[in-house]
Formats: sequence, C-alpha cells, structure tokens
Amino acid sequence: MSTAPESPMKVLVYSDDANTRAQIRTAIGRRPAADVPRVEFVECATQPAVVRRLDEGGIDVVVVDGEAQPAGGLGVCRQAKDEVFDCPPVLAVIARRDDGWLATWSRADAVVSLPLDPMALANALAGLMRWRIENRLPAL
Repeated sequence: MSTAPESPMKVLVYSDDANTRAQIRTAIGRRPAADVPRVEFVECATQPAVVRRLDEGGIDVVVVDGEAQPAGGLGVCRQAKDEVFDCPPVLAVIARRDDGWLATWSRADAVVSLPLDPMALANALAGLMRWRIENRLPAL
C-alpha cells in the first residue's frame, strides 16, 4: 500500500529544446519515488512562459535546463528565486560539473549533470517534492 498523497504534483520543465524536455520527462517517469505523488508535467520553452506560469501559481517543483537558449535555465532560476513569492524548489540540469558554481549562484536547490542519469534525476526530484510537501506555505 502506497503512503504517497494521491493528488499529483505539478513539475514545470523548462528548456528551449523539445528533445531535452522529453529526456527529462522520460528520466523522471510518472512517479519518481514510491513515497511521493505522481507527477503532472508542465512544459515551457521560453523564459516569458516560465515567468507567466510561475505567476499563475500551482507549480510544485521546477526543472531547468542550464543550456537553454537564449535565456539559460540558471538565469531563469535566479530570477524566479528573486521574484516569485514562495518560489518552488528548482532542480538545475547542467552540462558540466564545473558549472556547479553557476548553479550555486542561481540558488538552485538541487543539481544534476549531463548525461542524464535517470536514477540521480528521479532521486533529486523526489527529494525536492518531499521538501515542497513539508514546507509549502498555506494558501491565503
């Protein structure tokens, strides 16, 4: 018997590349861990779309592609952390481990590097989902 909440959590995936978004979705799967809810994906291909969707609310976790163009995921993360009230946790996907300092600058809550390891990505996302469940601010 599962102890995971039944309502799905919304995970926003940002990348300008549809193949990258598909790889991220596939690596995460429908439920990244048995003790977290199912995932409902929201995809964004541009920085304005991310801003608009975060402003609407209801996003639980964000996954950003550090290599996205023209607005990189790390810059989008930094902007969200600065501007979004009760900003959801952000998982950054970076191309090089040496870019870890940029992920720190962006205030990403977790980082995975390419090539994508499905287990590492799912584990990192599940950890952020658990954190969000425990620390989400109540609705006003």
